[in-house]
Amino acid sequence: MNKFIGLVGTNSDHSTNRKLLQFMQKHFSDKAQIELVEIRDVPMFNKPENKKLPASAQEIADKISEADGVIISTPEYDHAVPASLMNVLNWLSYGVFPFVDKPVMITGASYGTLGSSRAQAHLRQILDAPELKARIMPSSEFLLSHSLQAFDEAGNLVDEQQVETLEGLFDDFLTFVSITNQLNHAHSINREIAENFSWESI
Repeated sequence: MNKFIGLVGTNSDHSTNRKLLQFMQKHFSDKAQIELVEIRDVPMFNKPENKKLPASAQEIADKISEADGVIISTPEYDHAVPASLMNVLNWLSYGVFPFVDKPVMITGASYGTLGSSRAQAHLRQILDAPELKARIMPSSEFLLSHSLQAFDEAGNLVDEQQVETLEGLFDDFLTFVSITNQLNHAHSINREIAENFSWESI
């Protein structure tokens, strides 16, 4: 059975993106083990010269490295991902490179109508950066709009069509992970490129 990290893409104490990942953890428990990982305790990125990560960031990096894939659920703030999520990704591309060639599924929930569509596009752009270089599942978006009304008291999605959509996308992600595991011939060079990349040299 695949082991995935469900990265809660916000430091908010009350987030429907956390609820979405919790639902996925329970709903897909017969298909994969999903461990939810919080980012709220990661300090502000400060580019230490020794590239030593704070313990909270290193722990996340280690969990991602050991996982078969990552599911990131992001809200949308001002047409972008939250600063807290970008902060964590900064740490996870500074001296450590757990995302290189790692399969990633992106989901998102928002209070409004668009369901974090622009934040998801922004996150794809970030994850495609040379220091991250993740394998992002293509042509897939799970956009949970009006998320405050999307869950019942037990934490289940109430819209059956949304559940069906999510089930299809999750099955696609399982297939994507399997295929991606076979696309590893350039992994060592991809990691070397990430390690040697420097914005200061361009």
